[in-house]
Amino acid sequence: MNLADVIENLVEERGLDREQIAAIVCDGIQTAYTKKYPYVDVLVTYNKKTGQVEILAEKEVVNTVEDPDTEITLRRAKMVDAKAELGSLVHVPFEQEIGRVEIITAKQIISAKIRELEHMAVYNEFKDRKGAIIIGAVHKRERAGMVVKIGEVLALLPNENIPAGETIKVGHQVRVLVQDVLVAARGDYQIILDRASADFVKGLIELEIPEVYEGIVEIKKIVRTAGYKTKAIVASTNKDIDPVGTCVGVGGARIKPILRELGQEKVDLIEATDELDDLVKDSLKPADIDKVEVNEQSNVAMVWLAQDQRSLAIGKLGQNITLASKLTGLEIHLQDIQPQQPRQGEGYIDQPFEKEDDNEDSES
Repeated sequence: MNLADVIENLVEERGLDREQIAAIVCDGIQTAYTKKYPYVDVLVTYNKKTGQVEILAEKEVVNTVEDPDTEITLRRAKMVDAKAELGSLVHVPFEQEIGRVEIITAKQIISAKIRELEHMAVYNEFKDRKGAIIIGAVHKRERAGMVVKIGEVLALLPNENIPAGETIKVGHQVRVLVQDVLVAARGDYQIILDRASADFVKGLIELEIPEVYEGIVEIKKIVRTAGYKTKAIVASTNKDIDPVGTCVGVGGARIKPILRELGQEKVDLIEATDELDDLVKDSLKPADIDKVEVNEQSNVAMVWLAQDQRSLAIGKLGQNITLASKLTGLEIHLQDIQPQQPRQGEGYIDQPFEKEDDNEDSES
């Protein structure tokens, strides 16, 4: 197999640039010749027509040759280059060969540079996909996380980027966000994946809901506690389109694929509004809020609600109110509404007032 076949195989199998591979091969061979013959100015070129590498030595055209490794007579020079003249430099075939050690050196240099070229090709491909949702196959589990295979490329889904309680099985396909592409020493790279960030949910929404992808519906802000809940403010650029309804779909048809991807996690979609009190009310879903007062100077929102709604507003381990605070940018304080007691002679519609013992005072 000649060099042309080798180059073509690398181009087809690994998707590398033909000209760059040829240059790497020539550079490796030239380094080996220079090491073997340091006193000769060697030039290595690739002949596309023959598919072979040509080893040339640069020599000066002189009347009388004193050093045959660096000089050549005018008569012989014109056999190579008809325009040659005294004092000019010509490149003539170098007939000396390199030994086994130099051949090994050349192979090592060529292999290292081709690996670097492959790494750079992968880096260039994935750096433009940062923030995108892609599908990969879970290849294996490591201490640091899951190794995911994307085509022929291996990437890492770190443990901290996997939502708590989520089970990812080896061999299964998984949707992931390309979080970052890192370049290490020697031209190596590492692709970092993610499933635990708010950006992952945002990417899923953009994939599943055409109006979001097209910019008709915008995600103004999104916050998340992975495995528990995501809250997002959505707005429409078209007054005739309901942003929340568009994202949810008829019977929840549009939001269901997203919820299935997130497992047990919930998603609260909130319509954008300039009224901060309404935004705070909506952000504390599923709690039913009675009243909100916002102090914009101190970034504090006082929220009044019935006592039985308090646990809903706070959420598990305080996560619901924490997400609401992040979403609105306000410090939220909850205040209980005291249930109004009926006065003497009055009663509730669904429960008649029963007068207590005459010795006890009635509340007014």
